[in-house]
Amino acid sequence: MRTSHQRRHFTPQTLQFMPMIPIDQGKETQMRPTTKERLVNAGADRFRELGYSACSVQEIVDQAGVPKGSFYNHFKTKEAFAVEVVANYVASTRRDILKDSGTTPLNRIAHHFRHLLESHEKAPYNRGCLIVNLTAETSDSIPLLRETLNASLTDWIDLLSETIREGQAGGEIKSDLEPAKFARFLIDAYEGAVLRMKVSNANNALENFYSIAMSLLAAS
Repeated sequence: MRTSHQRRHFTPQTLQFMPMIPIDQGKETQMRPTTKERLVNAGADRFRELGYSACSVQEIVDQAGVPKGSFYNHFKTKEAFAVEVVANYVASTRRDILKDSGTTPLNRIAHHFRHLLESHEKAPYNRGCLIVNLTAETSDSIPLLRETLNASLTDWIDLLSETIREGQAGGEIKSDLEPAKFARFLIDAYEGAVLRMKVSNANNALENFYSIAMSLLAAS
C-alpha cells in the first residue's frame, strides 16, 4: 500500500456534473481464466512494469504460471502478443462512455477521464499507463505494435472530436474550440500528466489536468 501520498478524489470545483455513469461489472463467473487470458493479463502487468523491450517471454509466462510452450500456441511473436495486450487494455479504458447517449457530451468526457484517473488509483503511480509506456518505446523494429498504438490514438481522437462537436451543437461546450485539435490536446495533456505522475509518484498532475481540461471545455 502507498503511504507517502494520500489518495484524492477527482472532483472539479468549477463544474457541476451529473452522477457517474454506472459501469456494469457483469455477473461474477466461477470459470477460471483461459490460458490466453492469463497470458494477456500477465503481459499487461509486465509491460506496464518493465516496458516492452526489457520484458521477456519467460517473464510473461512465469507471471501467468503457464509453460513457455503455451505462449507460442496462442501467439506467433512477442509483438503479436503485445498487440493483443493493447487491444485488451484499450477496452478497459471505457471509451464506450463517450458514445453513451444517456447523458450529455460534456458529462461523457468528464466521466471518461474520471474513469481513467481513478484507474490509476488501483496500481502504483510509478507504473503509469500501458499505452503511454509502450508508445515511448515504438520504433521501426516493432512496426505492427507502432501501427496498433497509432490507430488506437486516432480512434480516441475521433471519439473525443465527435463528442465535442455534439456538445458544441447543444451549447454546453465552447463553440470556438476546434474539435479535432482540442481532442488531440486533451490526449496529449493527459499523457503528459501520466508521465508526471510516474516521476513524482503522486496524482497532482492528473488532478490539475482534469479540472483545467473540464473548465476549458465548458461553455460559460
